Order: sequence, then C-alpha cells, then structure tokens
Amino acid sequence: MTPHAPPSLSIKVRSALFFVLYSLTGIFHSFLCVLIGPFLPRHARHRFINQWTRFAMWLDQRLNRITVTLEGHEHLSEDPCVILANHQSSWETFYLQVLISPQATVLKRELLWIPFFGWGLALLNPIRINRSDGNGALKSVLSQGKQRLKSGLRVVIFPEGTRQPPGTLGKFNHGGSLLASQAGVPVIAISHNSGNCWPRKTWIRYPGTITLRISPPISTENKKAKQITAEVHQWIVDHYPS
Repeated sequence: MTPHAPPSLSIKVRSALFFVLYSLTGIFHSFLCVLIGPFLPRHARHRFINQWTRFAMWLDQRLNRITVTLEGHEHLSEDPCVILANHQSSWETFYLQVLISPQATVLKRELLWIPFFGWGLALLNPIRINRSDGNGALKSVLSQGKQRLKSGLRVVIFPEGTRQPPGTLGKFNHGGSLLASQAGVPVIAISHNSGNCWPRKTWIRYPGTITLRISPPISTENKKAKQITAEVHQWIVDHYPS
C-alpha cells in the first residue's frame, strides 16, 4: 500500500471531532450500560450495549466519510462457530460487534479494568486472557471459548494478536483453530483492509472505502489446528481487498 499523504486540515478537524464525540458519548453510554445492562437478558443486553457501537460507525461514515463494502454476508448464520479475522485497527473490533451479535470476543483482561467502558464491555461476557501468560492464555481461550460456543455464541478471534500495517499479515496463532477443532464447529475467515482508513497508532481517520469479505464456513472435521490455520491464512491472503 502507498503511504498516506499528510492529512489535510479538513481530515484533521473531522478526525478530531469524531474522536471527541465518540469518546464523550461512549462515556455516557457506558454509564447507562453499567446501570441497566445487568438486568437485561443476553440478546437485549448485547443490542443495548452495541447502540454506542452503531452510533460510532454511523458517525464514522458521516464525519470521516468512510463507507463499507460487505461481501459474503450470506455465509454468516446464528450457529456457533469461530470467526478468525485479520487485525489492522480498532475499526474491525467495532464493526464486527455490530455485524455479529451476540458474540464473545477474545480480549486482554486489562481492557475490562477501564472505568465504565471496561465494565460495560464485561457485560458482553468476553473471553478474558492474560496475554503475558502464553500457555495460560491458550487454556483460557479453550475453556472459556467452549463454554461460549456451547451457550450458542459465536466466538471472534484476531489470530495475529496485534494490529498490522495494511497489506501485511502477522504470524497467526493456532488458538482459534484449536478451539474450533476441539468444539467441533466450523471456522469462518474474514479479510479486510481497515488500516487504509483507520491506520494504527494514530487518531487520524482517512476517507475511503473499507472492504470486508467473509468466507464460507470452513470445516474443521478431522483436521489439526495447524491445517485449519493454514487454510484460514491462505483464504485471507487470496481475498485481501486490492
């Protein structure tokens, strides 16, 4: 990908306004989630908590002039599965919450300690891991992930672990594939180019189109985790938006 040109004054102003508005509304909504969320049933709780996420995506379109092209939506169903997506920015963590709900996301336990925002996030019953403990993190993904799948949730995992620059893929860990294999559920791969509009490590948001592609379910029957991971990795490479 060609590096972004220096942002114009208009892009800076729009990005700053987006950051301020979505942060302030996020604080307010998180406060409401802590008050109301515990008393709602699961589906209603996810819908209520994700109202702010929907607002953030709407605001992103209006202020930052970012549109989304979605391909393969028909491959998503309500059935439990493990969804593996490449990771470039915080955009996909927002968008996938709206696209796939209810869900259980694998995330760092430290995020749940953030006042109000983290407390609201905890109400979505994510899979909490300690990233500094490699073996312990894998055990958490497997044990908590199986519980979430058994309860009917779809599990979303970013196998690279950390955000990567647009057009590149980091090393995929096998935790999600192992979870799917042991639980006997299919895997769905997602390939996108969100980093073109939401670059990592900056608050600047660039106008453009984010393309997100969803694979057909990938069977995990009689496959080892490494084979599943390789299939997912290859699908993401083959279908990465040009």
